[in-house]
Amino acid sequence: MSTLLESTVIESTQPGGTPRGPRRPRGGIRGGESASGWLFTAPTILLLGLFLLVPILMALWVSVSDWSGNGSPFSAGVHFVGAQNFGSVLSGGGLTEENFGISLKNNLWYVILVVPAQTVVALFLAVMVNRQILKGRGFFRTAFYFPSVTSSVAITVLWLFLFSQSGAINNVLSWLGVNGPNWFQEPSGIVQDALAGLGIRQGPSALTGGGFLGVSWWDWIGGPSVAMTALIFMAIFTTSGTFMLLFIAALQNLSGEVQEAAMVDGASGWQRFRFITLPQLRPTLFTVLTLGLIGGWQIFDQIYTGTQGGPAKTTTVPAYLSYTSAFHDQNWGQGAAIGFILFVIIIVFTILQRFALRDRAVSKRRMRLYTIETGGRR
Repeated sequence: MSTLLESTVIESTQPGGTPRGPRRPRGGIRGGESASGWLFTAPTILLLGLFLLVPILMALWVSVSDWSGNGSPFSAGVHFVGAQNFGSVLSGGGLTEENFGISLKNNLWYVILVVPAQTVVALFLAVMVNRQILKGRGFFRTAFYFPSVTSSVAITVLWLFLFSQSGAINNVLSWLGVNGPNWFQEPSGIVQDALAGLGIRQGPSALTGGGFLGVSWWDWIGGPSVAMTALIFMAIFTTSGTFMLLFIAALQNLSGEVQEAAMVDGASGWQRFRFITLPQLRPTLFTVLTLGLIGGWQIFDQIYTGTQGGPAKTTTVPAYLSYTSAFHDQNWGQGAAIGFILFVIIIVFTILQRFALRDRAVSKRRMRLYTIETGGRR
């Protein structure tokens, strides 16, 4: 040990006897290592650029051009039209703006109802399955997760049978004395149906006279249609299992010491969950809500295989409208424009959610209450 210490002192001393100070490790990346890094990442960068960045840039050009779908979008016959395609969708009036407004209203109600519901169901299932006293936890995890890995087309076809006029859902409702609707053929909004049951069949002039994107305010607050409600149930059924696994992983990483301390202090199970468990799940909660928002605004395959926007456009969503505008109506510019508008909507909702779930500083009022409760102890 003394020999090692002496050699260290000698090495850290200049020839004249003046201490050099500690050696600094060499920073940066050597030329060979840098070249090797670029060599290994080059295939991924090329694939992402070829199949992700290039299509996005091409779609952006299509959204600001008059490309008809024939030939190359970069040919001499294709002209730049600026924001004309975006303007026709957002403020052009007529059927184009109305169709986009209807699709946006349908998708907004879908997101409002699906995202909170699937998050609550997933968290509830995770808490139940994570309990140590539950027997056969592996079976329940598999059973709850199984719908998430099943083909969405198969689930949609199954849902069409379950929610048909003579399907299993209406049969169960008939046992309760309820005459079930023809789910996928009923275009009325559930909120308006509920108001009609109370005798309110016509909205006030302030709601029926004005509107947004060609849709009256009365229709905006009318809720999702009965057909869209069936799709909402399907989304909750198929996605809760995936988010359940995320919550289970987060719950298993939580420390049990705080829970034990709370139990010693006499906190109930609900108090422990609300004030201890739930705050620690904030990062996972943000992930689940973000993925739910993105998936909710990108719903397409269930609409395409199930209802194709019907009945009366009450299940049309922006993603499906973008597809029909481009591939059916051959209006490729408007289809691409709707896609980019949908992208902006997803970004805005994600930012708002991030702002809502941000870490907040403890207010002075809460700090005073905490100081009083603890007798001045910090």
